[in-house]
Amino acid sequence: MGTMSIERLHDLFDENPNKDVLAWPGICHDCGKEMTVTAVPGEAGIQIEGGSVYEPSQNGFYLKCPECFAKDGVLRNYQNCEVYSRVVGYLRPVSQWNDAKAAEFTDRGLFDASLG
Repeated sequence: MGTMSIERLHDLFDENPNKDVLAWPGICHDCGKEMTVTAVPGEAGIQIEGGSVYEPSQNGFYLKCPECFAKDGVLRNYQNCEVYSRVVGYLRPVSQWNDAKAAEFTDRGLFDASLG
C-alpha cells in the first residue's frame, strides 16, 4: 500500500470545488506526533507539505510525518476494523456475507436523528 495517488488528489479537489487547500490534521501513524498535511493546487501541480497521506480504506486517512516517511515510506502496523451487522436475524461480520447481502449493505444509509 502506498501514499495517495495524484489522480485521487485531483478527484478530491473535484469533489470539493470550493476548497483551495485540502488539509488532513491528525497524528503521525508511526511516532504519534501531531501534524497536518496540506495539498495546494498550483501551476506546477499539486504541492503537498507536512508529510504523507495514505487512504487504505473508505473509513479515513492515515498520516506520516516527513521524518517517519523518510525512514519507511510503507504504511505498516494498521488493523482494519471488523464490521458486524444484522443479517437474517443475527449478527455476522460483513466480510463473511454473500455478494447479494454485501450489495444491500452498501446501499444502506445512515440515520441522522438530528435532522428530526
